[in-house]
Amino acid sequence: MASITPVFANRTDGPPRRGGWRRWLGALLLGLAGLQPAHAAGFAVRDAATRLQEGVYLLDADLGFDFSEQAIQALRNGVPLTLRVDIEVGRDRWWWLDATVATLEQRYRVKYHAFSDKYLVHNFNSGAFYTYPTLGGAVAALGRIRDLPLLDQKLVEEDEEYEVAIRVYLDIEALPSPLRPIAYITPAWHLTSEWTTWSLQP
Repeated sequence: MASITPVFANRTDGPPRRGGWRRWLGALLLGLAGLQPAHAAGFAVRDAATRLQEGVYLLDADLGFDFSEQAIQALRNGVPLTLRVDIEVGRDRWWWLDATVATLEQRYRVKYHAFSDKYLVHNFNSGAFYTYPTLGGAVAALGRIRDLPLLDQKLVEEDEEYEVAIRVYLDIEALPSPLRPIAYITPAWHLTSEWTTWSLQP
């Protein structure tokens, strides 16, 4: 599978904006800057596939991230952003609703460290931390999923049909509580991809 670099605006690699996120939030409320997104932003699943290896289905996926100006400003003012990747495996049933066979959630937190001028990424599932000099580098790494264990082959029946679905989005509930009401009513904060689906071959 070809590697696909997530979409990211180069302007975010400029000088960092100093100051606490509470000060930034106050300015946002006064100026209502969050109600006017400067460009069309969004997340996307560029490519995704599964393969069977040693009795386990593995997932490879390429995700695209294009953050809104509001999300970038919040991040650079100390607000951590949590990204979620939801994955589901379902069994097709012609006589009733599809049955969910497995669900998997990957969570990542991106945070800007003003003192070192670097971006920290925390993988909640593995507990690992990574450091990147630019946000572009951080999201490029986040957008490349390889060899993720998805499902044991023993859970798949040969005479049944299965479908895999994946999406990625910004977790608004993980934002600081003063920012959540603004995020819920502001389109610039609704960063989510469509569900991408494909057949799982037993």
